[in-house]
Amino acid sequence: MHIVVCIKQVPDSAQIRVHPVTNTIMRQGVPTIVNPFDLFALEAAMELRDKFGGEITVLTMGPPAAEDSLRKALTFGADRAVLLTDRVFAGADTLATTYALAAAIHKIGEEYGPPDLIFAGKQTIDGDTAQVGPGIAKRLSVVQLTYVAQITSLDLEARAIEVERRSEGGVQVLRTKLPCLITMLEATNEIRRGGMIDALRAARTDIVKWNAHDAGIADISKCGLKGSPTIVKRVFAPSKREEKAMLVEGADQPVSALIDAIFKHRPNLETELSALAYASDVSSEC
Repeated sequence: MHIVVCIKQVPDSAQIRVHPVTNTIMRQGVPTIVNPFDLFALEAAMELRDKFGGEITVLTMGPPAAEDSLRKALTFGADRAVLLTDRVFAGADTLATTYALAAAIHKIGEEYGPPDLIFAGKQTIDGDTAQVGPGIAKRLSVVQLTYVAQITSLDLEARAIEVERRSEGGVQVLRTKLPCLITMLEATNEIRRGGMIDALRAARTDIVKWNAHDAGIADISKCGLKGSPTIVKRVFAPSKREEKAMLVEGADQPVSALIDAIFKHRPNLETELSALAYASDVSSEC
C-alpha cells in the first residue's frame, strides 16, 4: 500500500503579518510550523501503514525552507518526503496550488507506485479555505471523503474503505473504492512523537526536490500568480466599536421588561427596525 500525505508549512498564526500592497502573507522572519490539521492526517496514514504495511510519501509545495516541515514529518515516521519548490509557484491560490500538487502526485505515482490513499488536513490555518484537498481529488479524478472523523475499515483485497464523516446533521458512514482522497478533522487521533531512530533517519534522509519541470508540469501559466484567478482585494483588522455592549440587569425579570429596557436604551431602535422591515417588503415585491 502506498499513501501520499499532503502537508503545508504555515506561519505561526499568532505572528502572521500581511503585506500592505500585495495582501499576501509575509513569511520572512515569521516562525513556521506544520499545519496542525495535516498532522492528524499524517497520524491517520501512519496508523493504516502500521496495520496493513506499505509506505508513506509526504508532499509539500513551498519555498526551500519548507524542507523543515518535511523533516518533521519524517521524524514522526513518514518513509519519504518530496518538496515541490519553484519560483513559478509563488503567490498561488487554491486553484493553482491544486494544479501543481496533482501533477506532483501523478509524478510520485510514476516514481514510487500509484497511491492507494491520499491524505490531507481538512484545511490550513493560513488560508482556511478547505479547498485544496477536494481540488486535488477533482484533478486526479478520485473520490473525495472530506471532514473524516474516523476510518472504520479498510479492505485492501476488495479495494474498499469505510469512514465516518462528520456533518451538520450528525455522522455519515461512507464506503467507497480505492484510490480516494481523505481530509481529516482535528482531534481525531493522538499524534505520536517520533523516536530517536526516526529523528536520526530524518536528519540523514535526502529530501526529494522537484521544480515545475521535474514534476511534469507542462503549462506553468497555470501556476503561481499567473494561474490564480483569485485576488485578495484587501486585508484589514476589524475596527473597534465605539459603542460598548449593554448589560441589562435582572435576568429573572419577565421578557417584556427586558424588551422595554432595551428600547429605553435605544429609543430609535423601533424606527430602525420598521425601516428595515419596510425595505424588506419592498424588495420582495419587486
